[in-house]
Amino acid sequence: MPYLILADASLAFGHVPLLDHADFQLDPGERVALIGRNGTGKSSLLSALAGCGGLDDGSVWRQPGLRIGYVPQEPPFDPALSVFAAVVAGMGDLSALLAEYHEVSHALGETDADHEVLLERMQELQSELESRHAWSFEAQAERVIQRFSLDADALVGTLSGGQKKRLALAQALAVSPDLLLLDEPTNHLDIGAIEWLEEMLVTSNVTLAFITHDRRFLERVATRIVELDRGRLLSCPGSFGEYQSRKEAMLHDEEANNARSDKFLAQEEVWIRQGIKARRTRNEGRVLRLEQLRRDRAARRERQGKVDLALDAGVKSGKLVAALEHVSKSFGDKSVVRDFSCRLQRGDKIGVIGPNGAGKTTLLRLILGELQPDAGKVYLGTKVQVAYFDQFRSQLDDDATLIDVISPGSDFVEIGNQRKHVISYLGDFLFAPQRARSLVGSLSGGERNRLLLARLFARPANVLVLDEPTNDLDIETLELLEELLQEYRGTLFLVSHDRAFIDNVVTQTIAAEEDGVWREYAGGYQDWADYQAGRRKDEAQAAGNARRGDLRPAETAKPASQKSAGSGKRSWKEARELEELPQRISALEAEQKKIGARLADPALYQSQAHEAQRLSTRLSEIDEQLLVLLERWEALEG
Repeated sequence: MPYLILADASLAFGHVPLLDHADFQLDPGERVALIGRNGTGKSSLLSALAGCGGLDDGSVWRQPGLRIGYVPQEPPFDPALSVFAAVVAGMGDLSALLAEYHEVSHALGETDADHEVLLERMQELQSELESRHAWSFEAQAERVIQRFSLDADALVGTLSGGQKKRLALAQALAVSPDLLLLDEPTNHLDIGAIEWLEEMLVTSNVTLAFITHDRRFLERVATRIVELDRGRLLSCPGSFGEYQSRKEAMLHDEEANNARSDKFLAQEEVWIRQGIKARRTRNEGRVLRLEQLRRDRAARRERQGKVDLALDAGVKSGKLVAALEHVSKSFGDKSVVRDFSCRLQRGDKIGVIGPNGAGKTTLLRLILGELQPDAGKVYLGTKVQVAYFDQFRSQLDDDATLIDVISPGSDFVEIGNQRKHVISYLGDFLFAPQRARSLVGSLSGGERNRLLLARLFARPANVLVLDEPTNDLDIETLELLEELLQEYRGTLFLVSHDRAFIDNVVTQTIAAEEDGVWREYAGGYQDWADYQAGRRKDEAQAAGNARRGDLRPAETAKPASQKSAGSGKRSWKEARELEELPQRISALEAEQKKIGARLADPALYQSQAHEAQRLSTRLSEIDEQLLVLLERWEALEG
C-alpha cells in the first residue's frame, strides 16, 4: 500500500502556478529526490506532503497511522529549550513529561537542589511514564542525540547552524518515522556530517522524500528523481545520472514538437489572413483547428531561461598573490592555524576544506591580509583586486532595493567592455523587471544567493573568494557557475561542502588536518579523500606488520598516494605543470562535450558538411591530446 498519494494538486503563488493539477505517489522503501529550479515550489510541495502546508485544490492521502518525520529548510526552534526538550517535542503529549523528567534528573545532580521535592516529583513522573509505556521514547531520544554528537543539556539558542540542522534531523528520527521528509538536509553540514548522513539514509532502509541540490548526495541516496518543472511533476526511476540523460532527450523532443507546432500555426495564420478566400472555402474545420492551435500555444509552459553569468577578471595581479611563512593564529586556547606555509600564484584555483569550526574563514582572512597572524609572516602580491562572497550574506541590506544593491546611484553596470542597464543585468540572473525595485528582504534564499553573485560579478576582480556559494542554488545554476569558474583567469579561493562542485572547479586543496594543522594537496576533494584512505590503509597494514614482527623499513612500503602528495622529488616546473593539468584536461573535455552535441544533430550534415568534417577531425585531435595529458599526469604523480 502506498504511503502517500498526491492527487490533482494545484497551488499558486500570485499568478504563478507552482503545482498545476499534479499527481504523485510514494511507495514504501523508495528514496525520492525532489529537484527543480529555485522558486518552483519544491518546499511548498514537501510541506503539503507533511501536512504542514495547504493546497489551493486537490488532495493528499496518507496511509492511516503513518509516522512522518519532517525537517524543513529552516527548522523553527525555541531558543530557550534544551536540546533534549527540542528532540522530544515531536512526540506529541508525551514530550512535556519526557522533558520534565530529563530536567528533574539533571537537577538531582546539583548539590544545592531540594532533593526531597525533586525525588517526590520524579516518582510521580516515573509512574506516569510507565503507565503510558513511554520509556522506549526516552531511550530513542537519547540514542539520536548521541548519534548526532549533541549535548542534551545545551540550550538551542547557543547552537551553530550546523548543530541546529543536526538537531532537526535528531528530532525527526526520534519518533522512528515510517517516512522521512527532508528539505535541503545538507545545508550547514560539513562534508564529514554529509557523508555520515548519506550512509545512514542508505543503510537504514527508511522511506524518504528529500530536496537537495548536492549532486553527489543525490547520486548516492536517490532511487527515483522527481522534477517539479513549470507546475508539473516529472518522474524518472533510477539514479541522478540516468535522470540527466533522459532529461536531455525530453527537452530535445519538447523543443522539436514546439517548433513543428509553431511552424504549422504560422502557416494557418497566413491562410486565415487571406480573409475573403478563407471565407469562400467555408472550411470551418480548418478554422476550428486554428483556434485550438492558438489555445495550445497560449497554454504552453515556456521553459525559464538560464542565468547568464559573466565575470571580469580585471587587470592582472602580480604573479605572486600571497605567501605565508610559518603562520600561526589562535583564539584563546584554541589553535586555528599552526605553523602553516604556502605560496599562492596568479591563476591558482584553491579549495579550502575542513569540518565546521576548523577555521576556514580565518585562514582565508590571513591569506588576504585582513587578519594579522600571531606568529609568522604574510606577503601580499601587487595589483590584487578582491571580490568576496560571504556565506552569511551580510553584505546584503534587507531594506535596500535590488537596483541599489547592484548599482547604487547609477542605472548602468559595466562588465568588461560592455555597458548594460541594471534592469537588463538583473534579468541575466532571472530577476523580472517588475522585481528590480523589490526589497532584498522579500527574496528567498536562492534568490539572495543569485543577487549576491550578481553584485559580485558586477565589479572587476582578479582574486575571487567564494565562501559557501552553492547553498540554495539550483543544479542548473550550479553547473553554469562551475563553467564560469573553470574559465576564470584570475585566482580563486573556494570554501564549499559541495564535493562535486569542488572537484569540478579547483586544481589544488588546502585541508584542515587536526589541532590547527593545514596541508596542501594536488587536485580536489576526491583526490584528498583518496589520499586519506590510502594513508589509513597503509597505517593499518604497518600496524599489522608490526604485530606480526615484520619490521621492514617504512620507506619500502611508502604508498603511491603518499608520493603523489609530496613534491620533494619534482622540480618547481614539474609541480606547476601537475597543478595545471586538471584544468587543461577539463577544458578539453568540455570542448569534447560541445563538439559531440553538435555532431549528434543530423541537420549539421545536411547543411554544413564541411563543418561536420572539421568537427570530426577536431574530436580525434582532442582524444589524442587527452591521452597524452593523462599519461603525463600519471608520470608526474608517480
